[in-house]
Amino acid sequence: MKQLIIVTGLSGSGKSIVLRALEDSGYYCIDNLPATMLPSIAEHLQSTKLTSTKFNDINDDRVAISIDSRSAAIETLPAHIDQLKAQNINTQVLYLESNVETLVKRFSETRRKHPLSKDTTTLAESIAFERELLGDLGQLGHVIDTSNLNANTLRSWVKDIVSTEHKGLTVLFTSFGFKHGIPLDADFVFDVRCLPNPHYDKEMRDLTGHDVLVKDFLNKQSNVLEMLQDISVYIEKWLPCFISDNRSYLNVAIGCTGGQHRSVFFVEQLSMHFKSHQRVLTRHRELN
Repeated sequence: MKQLIIVTGLSGSGKSIVLRALEDSGYYCIDNLPATMLPSIAEHLQSTKLTSTKFNDINDDRVAISIDSRSAAIETLPAHIDQLKAQNINTQVLYLESNVETLVKRFSETRRKHPLSKDTTTLAESIAFERELLGDLGQLGHVIDTSNLNANTLRSWVKDIVSTEHKGLTVLFTSFGFKHGIPLDADFVFDVRCLPNPHYDKEMRDLTGHDVLVKDFLNKQSNVLEMLQDISVYIEKWLPCFISDNRSYLNVAIGCTGGQHRSVFFVEQLSMHFKSHQRVLTRHRELN
């Protein structure tokens, strides 16, 4: 089946990194394509013999394109995506998001100018304007919050996403630390900070939820097992609704204080439970 990945989102959120990761994964990549050119891409993907001189060097049926807020007719993107799907082209949207503080820091460190900045607007105002301009495009596909991610982790996550089949729903279980902020791309957030914290035991302080000592400690806590069971039952109850809604991804985020022990344990246990009957990806934000 023909595959098309559209990468969009806020400037400074990592679209170029994602595009390079897709290129490494075997996709033919086109940067900063106007939304009005999508029909030409569709024409190429549907044809077995290339006739367009603009795309005559594309030799694969997997294409990834980047579209940003400066694109011509960005508001027509949802309609174009509907047309692509109607033409039986497997179209996936990756929307990159980040908080204002992180974006301001990235632009300041690189001394780059925001693409929508003007002499009369601040950097924060330009970011807010772009967020408003992009509107609800994040609802078109999978949102990735890059606020607390380094480039290597983002590349790894993207490669994990494209390595899964693009049919049906994939459940992403993400561990995180509340002191570093809640993931902006989470559909559900569960707080496990009320549970016993291995951090206060000197033997376990420098370990993580992957380590046997931490797992044994948490498995002996009745309230840990009870909450784990409750979260599993809740997800199992509502998962069919998300599947019937034709969602591609459901991101379940589990948070503890630092994102090292309890949340990692919960994510691993939930992933193990659901992977027997559902496609599952795991992320440990703070461990990366």
